[in-house]
Amino acid sequence: MRAGELVRHALVEVLAREDLRDPDLKGVSVTVGEVRASPDLKHMTAFVAALGEHDPKKIAAALTRVSGFLRSRLARSVDLKFTPELHFVADVSYDEASHIDEVLRRPEVARDLDKLGEDS
Repeated sequence: MRAGELVRHALVEVLAREDLRDPDLKGVSVTVGEVRASPDLKHMTAFVAALGEHDPKKIAAALTRVSGFLRSRLARSVDLKFTPELHFVADVSYDEASHIDEVLRRPEVARDLDKLGEDS
């Protein structure tokens, strides 16, 4: 959806240039993978993760604590009829993809995949 992508880009900009005072966000680079909007555009859910070894749930909770500040910055940079309420959810899709890659690299899986290729 266009509004969600607009808000995602604006959030990325705000997170990159603002110094957020929450201790759980100090020195953390946050990635916003997707923003989903409610049908009335009054609520938006951002799926977030941090680069490095940070707990995504802890990052989402910290962003929720500073959501009022982020919403005020968002109001300045996005032209929407309403400034949406922001909700943050840990994006674990990166972890899941890494786990799948790890499983596929196991010797027993590679062996089974090779056998499948030989049968073709």
